[in-house]
Amino acid sequence: MKLDARIPDGPLTEKWERHRFEMKLVNPANKRKHRVIVVGTGLAGGSAAATMGELGYEVDAFFFHDSSRRAHSIAAQGGINAAKNYQHDGDSVFRLFYDTIKGGDFRSREANVYRLAEVSNEIIDQAVAQGVPFAREYGGLLDNRSFGGAQVSRTFYARGQTGQQLLLGVYQALERQVQAGRVRTHSMHEMLDVIVVDGRARGIVTRNLDNGEIRSWTADAVVLGTGGYSNVFYLSTNAMKCNVTAAWRAHRRGAGFANPCFTQIHPTAIPESDEYQSKLTLMSESLRNDGRIWVPKKKGDQRSPDEIPEAERDYFLERMYPAFGNLVPRDLASRRAKEMCDSGHGVGPTRRGVYLDFTDPIERLGRDAIEERYGNLFQIYERITDENPYRLPMRIYPAPHYTMGGLWVDYNLMSTLPGLHVIGEANFSDHGANRLGASALMQGLADGYFVLPLTIGDYIARHEFGDIPDDHPDVRRTEDEVRDRVAKLVGLDGSRTVDSIHRELGRLLWEKCGMSRNAGGLKEALDRIPELREEFWNNAKVVGSDRDINEGLEKAGRVADFFDLGELMCRDALAREESCGGHLREEHQTPEGEAQRDDERFTHVTVWEYTGPDSEAREHRESLSFTEVAPSQRSYK
Repeated sequence: MKLDARIPDGPLTEKWERHRFEMKLVNPANKRKHRVIVVGTGLAGGSAAATMGELGYEVDAFFFHDSSRRAHSIAAQGGINAAKNYQHDGDSVFRLFYDTIKGGDFRSREANVYRLAEVSNEIIDQAVAQGVPFAREYGGLLDNRSFGGAQVSRTFYARGQTGQQLLLGVYQALERQVQAGRVRTHSMHEMLDVIVVDGRARGIVTRNLDNGEIRSWTADAVVLGTGGYSNVFYLSTNAMKCNVTAAWRAHRRGAGFANPCFTQIHPTAIPESDEYQSKLTLMSESLRNDGRIWVPKKKGDQRSPDEIPEAERDYFLERMYPAFGNLVPRDLASRRAKEMCDSGHGVGPTRRGVYLDFTDPIERLGRDAIEERYGNLFQIYERITDENPYRLPMRIYPAPHYTMGGLWVDYNLMSTLPGLHVIGEANFSDHGANRLGASALMQGLADGYFVLPLTIGDYIARHEFGDIPDDHPDVRRTEDEVRDRVAKLVGLDGSRTVDSIHRELGRLLWEKCGMSRNAGGLKEALDRIPELREEFWNNAKVVGSDRDINEGLEKAGRVADFFDLGELMCRDALAREESCGGHLREEHQTPEGEAQRDDERFTHVTVWEYTGPDSEAREHRESLSFTEVAPSQRSYK
């Protein structure tokens, strides 16, 4: 496997503009001759499919929901970053770039992050033109609010429904191209493998979730916009169907997997209520803009929060990080909250929770102002917990959320498998070891609207493509392998449910490879995961048929891939002998308990090559260099 990031020459501020000029173009009339497959139609995949259709390419877009509007992008609540500087508070493209690099603890690629900041303003213009109802100030200007990891207000939002509103903008752009005949959408189709012909990705194999039909589809290039994999932990803020299967099958076909252990724990989720819960509910990080986080100073204090006087409360983030307070990045807020609970200061029935209190802002601004900003979030909380957050503080606890790891891509967003492009959360490129809040929507739309449609043209212009017949040996072989795997899954007839084994795997990874890790625990996990995998294949039970709708079969296939991914996550975490961002190795901490990087040995991206089902993955490294920012100890004090 060769890692060539293809970063353009020249000053950082000119790289993208120069690269756009130097890329080869496809003649508009010739674009109609080329077909591109897009898998996933959330913000990244949907915007890419719509834009490539607008440019004239023939596009096939696949998604496993009944409508592309059900993509998990819809769940994003708090906002989307951009460097518009409407507040005149010192923001700029460079500051957004710097905050993102720093927030990721200097473990992301400088050129990609600067491009992300550079195109952020275009995203807002695009969304406004589509009619996305961003919040506005009294005078009509778009409003901004603060988010963790920044000291400026740069987050555009639509109450607590930003992802939903942006996705509706993408959806109408996509449907316009469907109506024009340039995009064909295929609902209820799950991608189960990548077709590789002559060393290049030339198609996919899918299973129709309505009738079980397994079919091959070919094209000149394949794009994955299939999201993240934090459901490997079983409990997460992700939708129940989020998985790693598309990315993992691409990995097995030659796409390198980068930094798999870099997962993000979100500090503001509603705490788990019992051991049988199947997912966690996110409370937007935007709540930390006004809410104050605290725990009782007295261990085991079981009084109602309104009975605990101010002097007996520990506003621990404000105490530890006076410069940023409650707006420290997610990894710090999450780790400190867990520490408070582990030391006996947790609140709620399980004692795994801290308070997020809006008493002060309600008294200062009035309930109406808070309701206008966060009303639907407060409604979500009350419906789930049956507690009124206007009267009593919310209870929150960290939860698996975003994944910074993903398939490795170069500057053009192409993986190590030629022809396979990866966008949005499915790739690794922009967030390093910790993503700043409100940057996921930014990356998804930057990749889909403004980067991939141009860079994929450069790939197409540099290669010749012939038609691939349905009976091509590589097509038939890949399709047969998918059929065999499905048959093996549907034949599982043991005594344990797939969920019960997945829950056991998730708890193991949460404890050994979650918010903090150590060498001993990681080795324990690496010993235990193969045993769980064997338990799955020998004792799991899948009921029903492969000829019709069978959600149990779908889940079994995704959980099978989680075993392999979980093993690679632990191997990746064990190899990285440092702490950075959301990756805390307990052996590498400062005296104050902060993450301690080792820039001399680990200023690189770790990329893993699949070498076979019975072989250990091979490690490769992409060195990271910084020309505009100097890596320093990350401090928010």
